[in-house]
Amino acid sequence: MGNSKSGALSKEILEELQLNTKFTEEELSAWYQSFLKECPSGRITRQEFESIYSKFFPDSDPKAYAQHVFRSFDANSDGTLDFKEYVIALHMTTAGKPTQKLEWAFSLYDVDGNGTISKNEVLEIVMAIFKMIKPEDVKLLPDDENTPEKRAEKIWAFFGKKDDGELLCRHYDVVMSSSDFTASAIS
Repeated sequence: MGNSKSGALSKEILEELQLNTKFTEEELSAWYQSFLKECPSGRITRQEFESIYSKFFPDSDPKAYAQHVFRSFDANSDGTLDFKEYVIALHMTTAGKPTQKLEWAFSLYDVDGNGTISKNEVLEIVMAIFKMIKPEDVKLLPDDENTPEKRAEKIWAFFGKKDDGELLCRHYDVVMSSSDFTASAIS
């Protein structure tokens, strides 16, 4: 996506990232050098991403969730993340505006990329999340959330959809942006 493999970040990409994130030129340049050390090709493959992600969850199985996160970050669907996609993802999930975080969450749950979320897609993501929760922590969850199926059912009910219904992005945005839960969870 326009990243050079030399030691310097292109001026075009640097300006675009500064415009779209809160990161400074110095931060971006330093991160780019680190990125190239870890990924000399200038790209992260899904397998490399999974390996990096697993270091954050050493006592669980984050592979399925990491695959979904990677898919949601791979803006051009080429099977790799370049530096630009990586920084945009980092910004969106850490310092991004609540609306950006909502957009990312929708893309995460929209597993097939068709612009809607089904109950099965919610279940798929929740199952991936549950694989990252230690069994002793699952036991501490409320009875109506202590299995992936129960948690997915609760999420789906939150949106007021029938089992065979679909959640459109605009309905998702309206419900989530008006929710007190969401306001505290994403800001």
